[in-house]
Amino acid sequence: MHTPKHATTAPKASPNRFWGWLLIALVIVVIDQASKIYMDSTLLYAQRWPILPFFDFTLLYNPGAAFSFLADGAGWQRWFFTAIALVATTLIVYMLRKSPEQKLFCSSLALILGGAIGNVIDRIQHAHVIDFLLFYWRDWYFPAFNIADVAITCGAILLILDEFIRLRKSKKRKE
Repeated sequence: MHTPKHATTAPKASPNRFWGWLLIALVIVVIDQASKIYMDSTLLYAQRWPILPFFDFTLLYNPGAAFSFLADGAGWQRWFFTAIALVATTLIVYMLRKSPEQKLFCSSLALILGGAIGNVIDRIQHAHVIDFLLFYWRDWYFPAFNIADVAITCGAILLILDEFIRLRKSKKRKE
């Protein structure tokens, strides 16, 4: 009995999966930018719009990185963080193209990619990132953030989870 050639070879990664991951990143960028445009046109700078006893919308501008890291720089940080994000974008697109069939890994990369691009758009257009999500409890405030930051954080968590799962599978195979 003859076995078809395609039955004995590993399945090739579908180029559609790669484009699917890029589509997820694009959706993140669109949601992020739409929310920033809305908040920037609705609120005045530093205005707070109470939503819950521990959450407000507030319009803030961050010229630095996460937690306002290097926010007091003389402007060079805009291009520094833009360059880092563009290098990361290139690397992420390469990894998505290389292994689009790894669902958890690529989900995490797509989220990080969408978030990074969303914040780069802000840096290029405005020289700062627009933040508007503010969580707090009494006198304690978490730094304001945006949808891009949420996507990057969720992507980083999924990336760590993917690595733990990969290490666990590798350990089981060795046993």
